[in-house]
Amino acid sequence: MMVAVTVLMFRRREPAQERRVRLSRENAPALVGAGLGAGALSGFFGIGGGFLIVPGLVAATGLPMLQAVGTSLVAVTAFGLTAAASYAASGLVNWALAAVFVAGGAVGSLVGARAAIALSRRRGLMTKLFAGIILAVGAYMLARSFAAL
Repeated sequence: MMVAVTVLMFRRREPAQERRVRLSRENAPALVGAGLGAGALSGFFGIGGGFLIVPGLVAATGLPMLQAVGTSLVAVTAFGLTAAASYAASGLVNWALAAVFVAGGAVGSLVGARAAIALSRRRGLMTKLFAGIILAVGAYMLARSFAAL
């Protein structure tokens, strides 16, 4: 699925003018489906929902890439907290390790937000970089899966 998303993102062309965001009854099923699918896959596999939500938001609503990233972070936070609470209630959280990752993630998110703003000024570069990262992660996961066979 990650490879398919990558191909679609590399083929997508960023328009020179601002995109018109669509949020209506007509695209609500696509948007809800993208959210349900990303939430389910994120909760089941423990993968970052942003890899799935960002392309879903861009495709379902026409959001520009930078706004899709910001919007996905809010969505990922909401269902990430829900999944984390469920795992914590089940006793499946290593709190010391989680604290280290939260601290690193907080610092990294500040650096990443600045980089995203800088990259968004170069038309299409952020989308291509995001697609490349998705492709690399997908290839890594595929290689690990085949090695385990």
